[in-house]
Amino acid sequence: MVYLDHAATTPLDGRVLQAMTPYLTEIYGNASSQHSYGRRAANAVTVARDKIAGIMGVSPSELYFTSGGTEAGNTALKGVCAALRGRGRHVVLSALEHPALISAANDMREYGYEITLVNPAENGIVSAESVAGAIRPDTVFVGVMAANNEVGTIQPIKDIYAACRERKVFLYCDCVQTAGVLPFGLFPADGIGFSAHKFYGPKGFGGLYVRGNCRFERLISGGEQERGLRGGTTYVAGAVGCARALEIAEREAQSNNENIRRLRDLFVKRVLAEIEGTRVNGDLQNRLPSNANISFDGCDGEQILFALDLAGIAVSTGSACSSGAVTPSRVLTSMGLDEGRVKSAVRFTFGRGNTLQEVDYVTVKIKEAVERIRAQKY
Repeated sequence: MVYLDHAATTPLDGRVLQAMTPYLTEIYGNASSQHSYGRRAANAVTVARDKIAGIMGVSPSELYFTSGGTEAGNTALKGVCAALRGRGRHVVLSALEHPALISAANDMREYGYEITLVNPAENGIVSAESVAGAIRPDTVFVGVMAANNEVGTIQPIKDIYAACRERKVFLYCDCVQTAGVLPFGLFPADGIGFSAHKFYGPKGFGGLYVRGNCRFERLISGGEQERGLRGGTTYVAGAVGCARALEIAEREAQSNNENIRRLRDLFVKRVLAEIEGTRVNGDLQNRLPSNANISFDGCDGEQILFALDLAGIAVSTGSACSSGAVTPSRVLTSMGLDEGRVKSAVRFTFGRGNTLQEVDYVTVKIKEAVERIRAQKY
């Protein structure tokens, strides 16, 4: 098998599993319990929180553990809207946002909120000017992701945050795709979400940073976990694994990014040179090192995906969380691309374990699939 869907999830690093294993076996206490078993678990959670906060450059008291990016985004948006409902009922999101945040915003329509979506340019970049232009006096929340999960474009968050700060509006930045790849400091915001399984950590664990003086209300009621703002038994092994995975990812980011970018660039160069009617979607420079979103004229992206799957190659046609949707990619459509280009797009995302031999194999199999599909249509 050749795995080229690292934007959807990454395999668990063996070093991370090793760190987690004691907390799945002998150190199994509930971190909320007062006895020694619980104290050992609670101490592990504290150490993990401190480590992650240190990497992010934030205070541990500003970091809340969640089940992942979806919960982080929902908590930020709904929590801020609930806390500030007396000030206004308007939300601004980039049209590139993950389906989870778009859905969370749509939920708020039932409570009288209006939602404005800001489209990117054709290169997949959302300008600070367009975000600023969408902010109104009653805007309480702005959401712009650090890098898009479909086309990999990196957004000018520093400029967007400056515009939000000037207007005293909360900015949430989905860093699910950039955590462990690019420094958190590149994406200043009032709220940041991340998910461990995107940087070779465990599935089902992530975090939400909220700047200390920002108001938000809890999404999950229950016990007093996460300082009373996120009820539920703490996933101790997940916290330990997330911290270890982020630590490894940050330390090895430069070398990993260089290797992954080299493979991605070679792959794109070969596909564009060897297969007619191919185009890369999204900005060619301001993008994640792993991402290659390519359209194949005269083809359907789903057909290519299935053909490659039969050849033992895993790729995607968009967000894993919106798979099964029959509508064209909202992200590519928002960029103003024509219907044919949108429907023929396939996302290839590289990771640590990919090789030059795999690039050769995948290129050959794509050529075969595209030729076969085009021959059937014409």
